[in-house]
Amino acid sequence: MAYLLLEDGSVYPGESFGDARDVVGEVVFNTGMTGYQELLSDPSYHGQIVVMTYPLIGNYGVNDEDNESEGVWVRGFIVHEQTEAPSNWKMKDTIAGHLQKAGVPALAGVDTRAITRKLREYGTMRGIITCDPNAEALEKARTYSIQNPVGAVTCKAPYRIGGEGRRLVAVLDMGIKHGVFHSLTRRGCDLIVYPSHTEADEILSKDPDGIFLSNGPGDPKDNGAIIEQIRRLTDYKPVFGVCLGYQLIALAVGGDTCKLRYGHRGGNHPVKDVAQGRTYITSQNHGYAVIPGSLPDNVEITHLNWNDRTLEGIRLTDRPVFGVQFHPEGSPGPSDTAYLFDRFIALMDTKRKGAN
Repeated sequence: MAYLLLEDGSVYPGESFGDARDVVGEVVFNTGMTGYQELLSDPSYHGQIVVMTYPLIGNYGVNDEDNESEGVWVRGFIVHEQTEAPSNWKMKDTIAGHLQKAGVPALAGVDTRAITRKLREYGTMRGIITCDPNAEALEKARTYSIQNPVGAVTCKAPYRIGGEGRRLVAVLDMGIKHGVFHSLTRRGCDLIVYPSHTEADEILSKDPDGIFLSNGPGDPKDNGAIIEQIRRLTDYKPVFGVCLGYQLIALAVGGDTCKLRYGHRGGNHPVKDVAQGRTYITSQNHGYAVIPGSLPDNVEITHLNWNDRTLEGIRLTDRPVFGVQFHPEGSPGPSDTAYLFDRFIALMDTKRKGAN
């Protein structure tokens, strides 16, 4: 028997699987029915214990093709029921075996609906997966904080990903997913991937056609040095940001962000493209949002979350810079919002033609 102990003292019993050790983290919930392998390997979940609201997880196992990065980034994983005998032609391992090899603790047989109701009512909480939910464990949960999460997940040095085309894209890695690489290279982009702390001068010295700002974990306001470099990059090149990258664009132009009560995490969030008047199903993973009233006059709102009307996309009216809060490479639709990558390509081509 093992337990999830929340910082308010709530205790939820379950059966341990994966790695049998104590772990603390920020407890969040995800509403996706599938995509658990992509979730586990998403660096944006660094520092978090993820509760799945869908009751049955692991029924198609784990394969070698669907990881969004190298390794597992969640600190812990909680499900109502894990499938012990999954079946799929691509399967290489069970979810239990996958988590055990990665050293990640997990719980099954938990009342995940009760946890979700708690988080929806009181907001995201810190918690600990433990075999002994005593006062010492509770203190560990209450004092936990995520330290420099972007620095923990970014690449250590620049590297190149070749593509078939003439467009060179500089990618600022703050916890990027492989799906972004695929979305750009299949559109004829050659990529140079940079660590998050890279200076703007180093990036601009390669004269890229555009800059892509990736997703990533943590509070966007904790990235002051990165925001300053983004502020400089937006003066020179077309820029496209997703999730954390989008939030950092907003902060770079003078906007503000706030923490959501329990965030948006899952593959089924409706977002309306204001200009098109169309609503798309999107993949999301974030705990913060851009405050609309904080944005300057040269920023246009392009997307809204159709559940709670929070801001999901902006563009600058005086520069070729835009961003969205969701994951257009996540393909839950399956490819509804892929047009945003096409828009980025068009901005780069127009900028390059104007320079010639």
